Amino acid sequence: MKVILSEDVKGKGKKGEIINVSDGYARNFLFPKGLAVEATKANVTQAKDQQAAKERRKTQELEEAKALAEKINECTITIKAKAGENGKLFGSITSKEIAQILQKQHNIKIDKRKINLDDAIKTLGTIKAQVKVYPEVTAQLTVVVKEEA
Repeated sequence: MKVILSEDVKGKGKKGEIINVSDGYARNFLFPKGLAVEATKANVTQAKDQQAAKERRKTQELEEAKALAEKINECTITIKAKAGENGKLFGSITSKEIAQILQKQHNIKIDKRKINLDDAIKTLGTIKAQVKVYPEVTAQLTVVVKEEA
């Protein structure tokens, strides 16, 4: 019997897939638990429409992420901090602070966990921070740390 999975079923397939299973497995396990529906013409058409909508949504999100990455690549944020001798900062600048300043200076909201720094910034100068915008899309953010007057 052909069924369309409504949920991920371990060992059988992912949500939205059309699979062939035994009649007993479908009637006694998949249907009662709401894990699958019978693969009628109407259900197959509906599943294909949902899959197409999902693909369109994913493509749109990817395009938006690429546009945001371009915007971030062009951005330079300036942070003023107190520094001691040899340009060492009192304290450090973290990804949380970078995210807040990016929001203030350029009105771009990025989650602090998406900003990759090798280590917290502890010196004056220019640093490139990697921002993971989308699973396959990353951007380079230029962070300039200047001494507070």
